Amino acid sequence: MSAPGTEDLEGVADRLDDISEQLADLAMSALRAAMEQGADGRPDLEKRITRARRSIEKAAALLRDRPTSTTI
Repeated sequence: MSAPGTEDLEGVADRLDDISEQLADLAMSALRAAMEQGADGRPDLEKRITRARRSIEKAAALLRDRPTSTTI
């Protein structure tokens, strides 16, 4: 038997996974746009999106009570 609210937490974690995927797509779009403009290196926007995605992934793991890496 699972703890009360576990299903709710799993549902929230699943939604966070979806958000993480959306952020990954946005980061790739930002990289493509920067490459098309001839930028050198990763654009600041992509870096911010990637940091946000990693935070969302950690939050989902915490809700599932799984250990997460603390390295960035």
